[in-house]
Amino acid sequence: MKLIAGGLLVTMGIVFLVARLFEHAHPAIGFVKAFAEAGLVGGVADWFAVTALFRHPLGIPIPHTAIIPRNKDRIGDTLAQFLRDYFLTPSVVARRMQQLDLAGAAGRFLAEPGGMAGGRLRAGASRLLADMLASLDDEKLGAMVKGAIADRLKTVNFAPLIGQALDAAMKDGRHIPLQDGLLARARDMLADNEHIIRDMVHERSGRLLRWTGLDEDVADAIISGLNKLLADLAVDPDHPLRGKVNEGFAELAFNLQHDPAMKERAARIRDEIVENKAMQSWIAGLWDQGRAALLKAARDPDQVMAGKLGDLARQLGGTLESDARLKAIINRFARRAAVGATASYGDSIVKLVSETVRGWDTQMLTNRVETTVGRDLQYIRINGTLVGGLVGLAIHAVDVVF
Repeated sequence: MKLIAGGLLVTMGIVFLVARLFEHAHPAIGFVKAFAEAGLVGGVADWFAVTALFRHPLGIPIPHTAIIPRNKDRIGDTLAQFLRDYFLTPSVVARRMQQLDLAGAAGRFLAEPGGMAGGRLRAGASRLLADMLASLDDEKLGAMVKGAIADRLKTVNFAPLIGQALDAAMKDGRHIPLQDGLLARARDMLADNEHIIRDMVHERSGRLLRWTGLDEDVADAIISGLNKLLADLAVDPDHPLRGKVNEGFAELAFNLQHDPAMKERAARIRDEIVENKAMQSWIAGLWDQGRAALLKAARDPDQVMAGKLGDLARQLGGTLESDARLKAIINRFARRAAVGATASYGDSIVKLVSETVRGWDTQMLTNRVETTVGRDLQYIRINGTLVGGLVGLAIHAVDVVF
């Protein structure tokens, strides 16, 4: 549209120059010249007026130009005050809410979620919720959620819980599989690390033992003894050493529940675990999985209305449709809530609008406004050029006749 308006203006200038050169060739050319001359004046005047809204024409700081950039803050204040005076007033909101049957609409939606309107509403609400979740700053929100999880973990006193769980497990004999697992793990570790024991015996033996090779016999004896001890522990549930282990478990369970020093030590271990990078990665993964699950559920409008939750929602919808008293109570509550929110937060909303406009980049605001209304403004330039030409033509005709 800028090209069309500018091209028309240039055309008027060319026509004017050509008509001026051949003006004496024929009287009718005077009418063409008058039309083009007046159209050129009108086009330039309207170009100046349109340009002056958004910037200084030709970059010259002429007074009362670049109107929108200079008055950005005042525009924001005026817009905010307009909203406050004509939209965010309790009386206006109350009248509007008086006409709405929110309870009935909610009841129809819940009772017949599969209808065309309900389907569109659920799909729209689903898209809105999904878009809201997706648009939230994942880094900031994730950091906040992960920080909240970590802080919550640090407030939990795990020592008594672990002590009670260990105590209950020992009373029911559920600790025996744990002992068996530890014994099996010990046998595997011993088999995998026999060379360490042999190296230790060899290094700590005297020259005589190493020269005679008795250090190998000592190492074999130690390894054999350890293997026999582990085997005896594995097959004999009443082995004395198992009893000692059980006594240690019982003492640990008691201390975890009643010993302040043990509780403090457990708290330090808990904090170290929470601060550990691996734990932080797990919490981050927990947030990522939860966010992905929320987005997946939000993008499925039928999921919310499925199963028992859907049956309960449909029952509630039927009640809202049939119970006039309940419907009136809910509508009255919604109306009072909306009016109260307007009275309490109307000024805050107005302030938010004003401060938001003030915070906008001037060039960005100018470009957006010009993009929005620019097509109509270019029509003003075109109309000014043509109307100016017609007025010039009329004036020339009057001048010729009289």
